[in-house]
Amino acid sequence: MNWMNGIIGVVNTPFTNDNKIDSDSLRRYVDHSLKCDVVGFLVLGMAAEVNKLSLEEKLLIVETVVNQVDRKVPVIASVSSQNQNDRVLLANELSNLGCDGILINIPFDDEDSFVNNVSEVAINISGFMMLQDWDFHGYGIPVHIIKKLFDHVEKFKCLKIEVVPAGVKYSEVRKITEGKLHLSGGWAGTQMIEALDRRVDAFMPTILHDVYNKIFQLHRIGKREEAKTVFEIFLPIISFSHQHLDISIHFNKRLVNRQGLFSTSRVREPILPFDQYHERIADELINRAIELSNSLNIE
Repeated sequence: MNWMNGIIGVVNTPFTNDNKIDSDSLRRYVDHSLKCDVVGFLVLGMAAEVNKLSLEEKLLIVETVVNQVDRKVPVIASVSSQNQNDRVLLANELSNLGCDGILINIPFDDEDSFVNNVSEVAINISGFMMLQDWDFHGYGIPVHIIKKLFDHVEKFKCLKIEVVPAGVKYSEVRKITEGKLHLSGGWAGTQMIEALDRRVDAFMPTILHDVYNKIFQLHRIGKREEAKTVFEIFLPIISFSHQHLDISIHFNKRLVNRQGLFSTSRVREPILPFDQYHERIADELINRAIELSNSLNIE
């Protein structure tokens, strides 16, 4: 599959010093990511502190990104709620704002309700659907249900796999769908080389899209050892930031602020603290990240 084959940028939410959505920072982030050759954007994901955003703020973020991208690449908006009616209404509203796809994260309780909920959302959107298979304590959505949805829900085109372990599931889903379902990796960045060996279609990081893209493209053209060399320089950065979602949000915002993309590194409470020890290590790793990015000769 060569559609959205590469790096999809997952957008953090930038805040001004007075804790409002910083639309100018969003636009800078989009422009920079496009220069790094991202193949799409995901907005309102968990990295966006989405549970701390009002509906008005969510709509502003989506509208800003959709307008700035201007159809250059697909924009996917994430919908997550414990309430099915809320999921359906928000998915429809975001679809109407011009999103090309909708990502949904639905807790898996039983097969019938899960399949029905996914199908209902699909009916109410105009573009494609991406499912988020998120489970840090297990294997997530059963593979046979993924196959059932793939066979019967026409708009279900993509799966974002973030389970433990992710690698085997990439291969199982690819095999059972004959490579026709778009597969992306997200949180399992420390296993990126394995994911590429298993032929995922895309990876979805928040930062350093130029570095991720370099690794992705080197691997794709058969230069696996060169991809590994870049990845091994990069790995301490991923390992530190992926201790916990909250730590990654702190770190990522600190980095994009240093890069001049976000005007602040502000986060919203409640969130895990980021203390002086975190800050020292983060700044050391940000220096490494910027040096690595500069060495790739990407604007």
